[in-house]
Amino acid sequence: MKKDITIPEVENVFVAAVQEWSDDFMEKVWFVHLVNDSDFNLDSVMVVSKAFGTVDGEMKKTSLLRHAFVEVPAVSVVKIEMLEKSVTTLNNEFMVTFFIGNTLYDKKFTFNANFISENNVEEVPILFVDGVIVR
Repeated sequence: MKKDITIPEVENVFVAAVQEWSDDFMEKVWFVHLVNDSDFNLDSVMVVSKAFGTVDGEMKKTSLLRHAFVEVPAVSVVKIEMLEKSVTTLNNEFMVTFFIGNTLYDKKFTFNANFISENNVEEVPILFVDGVIVR
């Protein structure tokens, strides 16, 4: 029965954390973006995010945040959420689910604890700015 189920592989869709200036905080803050570097529109996109990990020997976790996008066009980027500075010390997980045509895709993207930093930046496709990418 399980052999009859095909799970399609997500390709050319990933998340990236990019630093941007915030007038509210008067400093650079990290924003997470969903990057669609494919030739297909993503329909009915749902992103569920959470952060978890250990800080000073104590287990910490954030609330689940849910984001929905009707469509993410081919070769485009949408901003998902801002990451507060203290949350970057935790594992940040983004579960992305979407349709291409009638096929459902989903993938979990995880920024490991302390991975979101200026030491791990590379150029983000489509945005052409430095950021931390998880594929």
